[in-house]
Amino acid sequence: MRDNAMPRRRFLTAAGAMGLAGAAGVLAGTSTAGATTSSAPRPAPAPHRAAGLVALIGSYTSASPAGRGLEVAVRTETGALEPSGVVEGVPDASFVAWSPDHRHLYVTNETAEGSITAVDLSGDGPVVLGSRPSGGAGPTHVSVHPDGEYLLTANYTDGTVAVHRRNPDGTIGENTAVVQHPGAEPHAHQVLVDPSGLWVVAVDLGADAVFVHALDTTAGTLTQHQHLELPAGTGPRHLAFHGDRAYLLAELKSEITVLAWDPDTGQFTPGQVIGTREPGADGENFPAEVAVSRDAQYVYASNRGDNTIATFAVTDDGLEFRGTTPTGGDWPRHFALDPEETSVYVANQRSGAITRLARDPGSGALSPTEDVYECPSVAVITFHG
Repeated sequence: MRDNAMPRRRFLTAAGAMGLAGAAGVLAGTSTAGATTSSAPRPAPAPHRAAGLVALIGSYTSASPAGRGLEVAVRTETGALEPSGVVEGVPDASFVAWSPDHRHLYVTNETAEGSITAVDLSGDGPVVLGSRPSGGAGPTHVSVHPDGEYLLTANYTDGTVAVHRRNPDGTIGENTAVVQHPGAEPHAHQVLVDPSGLWVVAVDLGADAVFVHALDTTAGTLTQHQHLELPAGTGPRHLAFHGDRAYLLAELKSEITVLAWDPDTGQFTPGQVIGTREPGADGENFPAEVAVSRDAQYVYASNRGDNTIATFAVTDDGLEFRGTTPTGGDWPRHFALDPEETSVYVANQRSGAITRLARDPGSGALSPTEDVYECPSVAVITFHG
């Protein structure tokens, strides 16, 4: 759910450059109005960083100030983002997911009626293939099954998870299932497939629960397998898998719970619980996104309120808190590591800016840079590559 109107606690309690021809000029026929970058001095170029990498950025078009929906930016040699164009017809773009071959992007349109949009990125520029109802209200997350046959959508407002077939041409097919989460006020915030590809996992902030479902890959239906209940008021938002572990981020408690995962039985077992804030931090804080480095040595989480990214080292027993880094913006809703994992790009929703943090792949440490890409009501960023 968008978070620029009312804090969630109060609410609950009251893609590769080559794919787009690798150049900004590819999208010359689309609008670039309002997109700017910082004029501050840039750091020296990193010789291993490929220029021309394409970023897809989603924002809320119905917010104030209004975002641009789905837009395209291109990374320079220094790591800064420069505007390339706006993809028309993709409103309130709050989350994105790639097809397994990275030829198609699927975008949640987080509106009251709820829809998802398919975008073809296999040619010289993005082409909108059309939209389908998301199966519920206020969709906040979408993912694609590893075999490419199904799309999975979490609808926040009504607490449902939906399944759609994915057509061979990348368009969105029929709705094959809608599962209603139980509870007085369920709010499904994420749905994804576990690393084995056998199980569908849904995280529900309002129900204080994680649900594991079996997916019938012929009928496209879901059958509940596990209902993992968390302490009341936890507010789980997103989790990130790596192997036989998952790191579950709690929006309402500023915590990560380390979950042991058994793909053979489809069962989570809760373990360590660790905070995302500096010792002594006070005031309201609502974590939003969690990610694991490719080498599985580090975990990162965003703190909305403190406006930081927390860094954790992965240990045999769980996680070790390594500190936080200011994002340079306000309300870091989402962030993404670039393909080289030498930078973290942070979507700061309330300040309308994507900021870049440099990352040391060896130590996992983050440090601020002066790179800023202006994008009103920004929600999400991903790279095509």
